[in-house]
Parts: sequence; C-alpha cells; structure tokens
Amino acid sequence: MCGAAAVMAAPSLARAQSPAWPSRPIRIIIPTAAGGSPDLVARQIGSKLTERLGQPVVVESITQGIGLVANQTVAKSAPDGYTFAMLTGGFTTQAAVLKASLPYDPVHGLAFVTTTVAYPMFLLVAPNSPIASFQDLVERAKREPGKLNLAILGSGSVYHLLAKWIENRADITMGQIPYRGTVAAFTDVIGGRMDAMLDTATSAITRIKNGQLRALAVSSPERYPLMPDVPTMDATVPGIKLMSWLGLAAPPKTPRAIIDQFNAEVRHALALPDVKQWLADTGVLAAPSTPEEFQARVESEIELYGKIVEANGIKPE
Repeated sequence: MCGAAAVMAAPSLARAQSPAWPSRPIRIIIPTAAGGSPDLVARQIGSKLTERLGQPVVVESITQGIGLVANQTVAKSAPDGYTFAMLTGGFTTQAAVLKASLPYDPVHGLAFVTTTVAYPMFLLVAPNSPIASFQDLVERAKREPGKLNLAILGSGSVYHLLAKWIENRADITMGQIPYRGTVAAFTDVIGGRMDAMLDTATSAITRIKNGQLRALAVSSPERYPLMPDVPTMDATVPGIKLMSWLGLAAPPKTPRAIIDQFNAEVRHALALPDVKQWLADTGVLAAPSTPEEFQARVESEIELYGKIVEANGIKPE
C-alpha cells in the first residue's frame, strides 16, 4: 500500500478496531437510598437497557452529602459512557440554595442526557380535616397568619420552596415544619398534630386512593392524568405550576454519539407498555426529552428557585 493510501485507511482501521459502546457494565449512580423512587425507576429502566445493550446496568446508591457526593462522582468520572447520574428534582433546588458552594457547575458540569419521568406535588390533609379545599386553606391562613401548620420534607428542599412560593403568591403565612421522612409527616397529619402536608405523587397517590389522605390540590400545570379529580394549585393561586422529575446525566465531554444513543435507548424503554404501566402504578409519567430540553429545564428551574430563595432569605443549613 502506498503512503497516501495508508494514511487514508488509518482512520477507518482505527474505527474498526475500537470497541463498540457499551463493551462493559454501565453504572447509574443515584443520590438517594435504595428503595426510593430514583432507585426503583433506575432499576426499571436499567433492566430494559440491559436486555437491549447486552451489558449489565448497575444501580449504585451514594447518599452522602445530601446528593452532592453522587453528583460530584459522576461529574468527575471519565467521559466514556459508563457512568451516569440519576438526577432528581432536588438537583435544581440545591443549586439555587447552595449557589457558589456547590462542588460542581450545575449547568455545565454535567452532560444532560434526558429526563425520564415527571410527577407533581400534592397538598394533603387528613380525611376528616375541617379544611374543605385549597381555597379554604388559603382563606384560613389569611385570617390567622402563621397558625396553620404545614409539614414539609427538609429545609431548602423542593417541598420547602414550593411552600414558600405558595405563600408568596397567595400572600399568606403558614407555619412550616420540616420532617426527615414522609411517614413521620403523614403520621402527624392523620393524628391531627399537623394541618396539612406536601408530598410527591410517588408516595401520595396510594394514600389518597386508600382514603388515608385527602388531596386539596396538585401542582401540575393541568389536572394530573393519574388523579384527574384533584384540582390544580394554579386554579386557586395562579402561577403555581410545578412538575418534579428524574433525569439522566453523564460526565462533561461525554461524546455526543454516546449521549444520543443512550437517549434513544432510554426513550425506547420508557415507551414499552409494561414500563408505562409500572410507572403509572408508581404515580409518575414517562417524560423523555432531548439533552437540550433537559438542560433548559435545569437552567429555568434554578432561576425560578433562586428568586424564591432570595425573596425569602433562605440559607443553606
């Protein structure tokens, strides 16, 4: 072979000898404990990806640092398509509260792949609560500022910022009591020690269907398809529209070809009838996106939550 021909053939030969992706197991790192929604959704999608890609998809939980360690682990991993993060809606609230103290850039420090599912927040009371509706709750809070108590999960969380957003838009004040877990908040609501609580669809829907809690409103922009009888928050307090989510991201500089292939495979998994039914039973909806749509969502939410944080003087704990 002449020199020129050898030079022209070299790139093609290199590509032919490069191993196809994936050639070994893929990790999905979640920032929460095993058994929660991020873990269950990651495992459900991962099982389908394993079948399609011919390589194991391993879900790994790293809970230290309220999710920061998990996200930072992925941000610093090799951009080779073998490590992904399952981000939660708390990713953007953290970015808004912690700001410059984050150990990674929340917009450019990861390569966004796709959102996977979306779900709203529910405002809930005990079945026998005298609070008849979201409008009734707002009116009671106006009459007696600070007397009505609302259970939220964690300070600086999406629960906390949504509660503050409701207060700001409705011009009311509620006593917000942070809890470490849904079960404790639920117990105090049905026991009459708390007036109401905010919770995600993933844990609220079963309790609503079982009659353990009564839903006053839902944060989705339109009525939530999985619970269509519940009115939206926006119908009473205009502007309150929020859908939380889970989504996959890779280390920065991951090749776009891998991002696009992984995006396509996740979309395929989410479209499978058994997966869609499983998601609905879990209280969430399949919500795939392009990488650009996912990044735009992250940016817009950080801006929204940043305004709420600033308006209410919320500081990291």
